[in-house]
Amino acid sequence: MGVIPALLSLAALLAGCAGDGALPSGDLSADPGSQNPSSASAYPGATSPVAASDSSGFNPYAVRPDRPPGGRQVIKNPTIAQVMQTGTLKEMSFGRPDAPVTIIKYASLTCPYCRRFQRETYPKLKRAYIDPGKVRFIIREFPIGKSSGAATIALRCARPSKYLVLYSKLLEQQKKWVSQEVRLDAIFKVASQVGMTRQQFDACHENQAMIGGLKWVKDRGRTLGVIGTPNFFIQGKLVKRALTMKEIRKMVEPLLAAPTTAAVGEPG
Repeated sequence: MGVIPALLSLAALLAGCAGDGALPSGDLSADPGSQNPSSASAYPGATSPVAASDSSGFNPYAVRPDRPPGGRQVIKNPTIAQVMQTGTLKEMSFGRPDAPVTIIKYASLTCPYCRRFQRETYPKLKRAYIDPGKVRFIIREFPIGKSSGAATIALRCARPSKYLVLYSKLLEQQKKWVSQEVRLDAIFKVASQVGMTRQQFDACHENQAMIGGLKWVKDRGRTLGVIGTPNFFIQGKLVKRALTMKEIRKMVEPLLAAPTTAAVGEPG
C-alpha cells in the first residue's frame, strides 16, 4: 500500500503535532515551527511531537524577530505581489478572479478554529461577498501536525470541483480521523465520500512533486509571517486570528468603497 514511504514523505512537509493536541488560547492553532527551533523535527525550527502537544504557554501574539532562530527569514510588511506569489501548485481560489478584494485563509485541517470558521462564518461570507463577485477567497494549506499533513495530501488529490466539499468534510468530521498517530484508513473514509478510490488515495501519498508543492506553500506562509491557523491576508494585510463575519465586514466594506480599490490577481 506504500504506507511506509508515504509517511517518510510526510517528513518533508510536516512540523510537530500542536494541531493534533492541546491548543493555545486566542482562537489560533499555533505552528510549532514558530516556537522552539532547537528540537529535531521534519522542519528546521519545529518542536518535537511531545513538546508541541503542550503549547499552553505559547503566546501567538508575541512580537517575533524578523529573522527567527533557525535561519527562517520573515518578510516584514510584504507587498501584495509577494503575498500573491505562488509555487508549483494551483491556487485554490473561489469567486471572481477579478473581484475587488482578495481574502486568503491559511488553514490546518486539524484546527478547531478553522472548523468553526468554515461552519459559522464562511457561509455568510460566501452569500455576502463571494457569490456577488465582491471577494475572491483563497485557501492555502498550512498543515500543523502529521495527521493534518496526511489529510492535506488527500485533499489536494480530490478533483478541483470537489476540493471545497472535501475540505469541509475533513473539518466537520475531525473527531473521526484526528489523533496523535496518523490514521490513513480513517482519513480515506472521509476522502471516499467525494468519490476517491483507495488506489487514488495511496498513489497520492507517493506523489513527491505534490508533497513538495505543499511544503512550499507552508514554507512561503511562514516567510510571510503566518504563525498558525487560521491566519488571513485581507487585501495583503495579515490578520493573525480567527475572524467573525462582523470583523470581516468592518475590513472589507472600506476596501469596496474606496475608489482606488483594485483587484488582486495572480502574478502574471
